[in-house]
Amino acid sequence: MIAPDLLGHGDAEKPHDSNAYRHVEEQVAGLLPSDGPVDAIGYSAGARVLIALAAEHPERFRRLVLGGIGAAAVGLVEREGSGFDLAPMLRGEREPATPIETRFLTMASSNGNDPKALASFASRESPQLTPEHIDRISLPTLVVVGEQDFARPAEPLAERLPDGQLQVIRGVDHFGLPKAFDFVEKALDFIGAAPTF
Repeated sequence: MIAPDLLGHGDAEKPHDSNAYRHVEEQVAGLLPSDGPVDAIGYSAGARVLIALAAEHPERFRRLVLGGIGAAAVGLVEREGSGFDLAPMLRGEREPATPIETRFLTMASSNGNDPKALASFASRESPQLTPEHIDRISLPTLVVVGEQDFARPAEPLAERLPDGQLQVIRGVDHFGLPKAFDFVEKALDFIGAAPTF
């Protein structure tokens, strides 16, 4: 099993220069084995990275699980509200404006996280995902969102995928999804792995 932390997250390095994050997708691709396709599970920003990689290199994947991501992330619908520019808040330039932003700031400031590194990640130059990227992902893909996830709607994303399925986890929001047993079970079942808990 390969379980990388994206640059700026977890145990990975946490540079404050947004230019350091320009090649996150290439960094993840470099960790993939060269002897065959893999099953991949990504959550939130990790799911976005997987979409970019699978659209460009579908031969490197067998199945995908995309958690905590919806249609707005790939231009299939417009995001409601004023958008999601978290970087100024994470840099301390403004206060959180919504409960969701407060949750982001709380998470970014705890458990060894570095808000300024995450601000640099959020403001990086990253591949602009479009519906055409989704059209190129023909491998079996499971989209999973919480019933209360701000990333919804996810239905247009699952429907646009040539071989997509959607699973909505009841009573769960964006932040609770990674710890939800239903998400873990559905993801492992989809890739054909037995749960170990």
